Amino acid sequence: MKNPVAAITTLYNETMSEMRKCTWPTRNELYESTVLVISSLIILSLVVTVADKVLLLLVRLITGV
Repeated sequence: MKNPVAAITTLYNETMSEMRKCTWPTRNELYESTVLVISSLIILSLVVTVADKVLLLLVRLITGV
């Protein structure tokens, strides 16, 4: 069985090595991404709301409720 302390040390060293390769977004890139996600959520929620209302109206017309 492998030494658990050595395994943890190896994992830590490999993790730190990979983290040094990461590039983090700039403040402007993060802002643009956030605006894009929030805009997409608003548009999607509007599409789902309109579809729900239209389908509800159709079901009421078909069933006569």
